[in-house]
Amino acid sequence: QVQLVESGGGLVQPGGSLRLSCAASGRIFSINMMGWYRQAPGKQRDLVAGFTRRGSPAGGSPVYADSVKGRFTISRDNAKSTMYLQMNNLKPEDTAVYYCNADTGPGGYDYWGQGTQVTVSS
Repeated sequence: QVQLVESGGGLVQPGGSLRLSCAASGRIFSINMMGWYRQAPGKQRDLVAGFTRRGSPAGGSPVYADSVKGRFTISRDNAKSTMYLQMNNLKPEDTAVYYCNADTGPGGYDYWGQGTQVTVSS
């Protein structure tokens, strides 16, 4: 089992910044890929940013949704078993619940955090 706990969400004005954190615990050695997703009301949950799968040609490289490129930065601190999402120049359309995700590889287990609300509004 892997446990994921997000933090750092909140209310911010357009143009502002937030940093989300995702602390992983449990069988973290089994994690193959991690990323951030978001889900706005009435919409599907979409990938925002993530690290490509370990062992792939671009193993461990960051990838971003087109809508957040140049504004969001994903990073991780392996010593703290924590992944971050730095979000700059936030826009109202970034408003959503943000989820941390980890999986153990194709055909393996898929884990989600409880989500953290990000609201961008003046």
